[in-house]
Amino acid sequence: MPDFVKSLSKYMPEAAAPIVSQWIVDTKCRFRVAKSRSSKLGDYRAPFQGQTHQISVNHDLNPYAFLITTVHEFAHLKTWTQYKDRVKPHGKEWKNNFKELMTPFFKLQVLPHDVTMALLQYMDNPAASSCTDLNLYRTLKKHDVVASEFITVESIPTESVFSLKNGRVFQKKEKLRKRFKCMELSTGKYYLIHPIAEVIPVPTP
Repeated sequence: MPDFVKSLSKYMPEAAAPIVSQWIVDTKCRFRVAKSRSSKLGDYRAPFQGQTHQISVNHDLNPYAFLITTVHEFAHLKTWTQYKDRVKPHGKEWKNNFKELMTPFFKLQVLPHDVTMALLQYMDNPAASSCTDLNLYRTLKKHDVVASEFITVESIPTESVFSLKNGRVFQKKEKLRKRFKCMELSTGKYYLIHPIAEVIPVPTP
């Protein structure tokens, strides 16, 4: 256990590591620090054909984002243990478990004040991902150690051309409700892109 605590402390606030380590031991979960994935920050896989619970969290998250994502996935584990697949993935059962599992970290005050305030607001109705809550996402990004080469869709002017991390190139159009309408230049097709999607500006002639 001490060695595992030491490993986790590289990715999350040190005071939080013993609690998460105990969760891993108690649930016999296979916990993996994963490479960066643009589509998700972490994931949970329920036991299948004799395997154990599996959780992975992206390695490049700042310590506070790493911890919150970890709690998010353990809330899935706890919900599955209680209800299997009889409830919605992010229904009231998961929301209650997420709030309960976050409680000890609030007591330990392992999060900065601004993250704590944003997280408390988010927890009024936690969603599928912390990325879907603009206030929490922006607050967490302020604590990134390394500045990203990416900027967000919402921060560039309308008609700007940009590329996603996968290389697809778009032109930003008008905002429709919560997302921006964007045209993929190679196909002329339109897509709705989240305002905090990270993009690379593409110079135009």
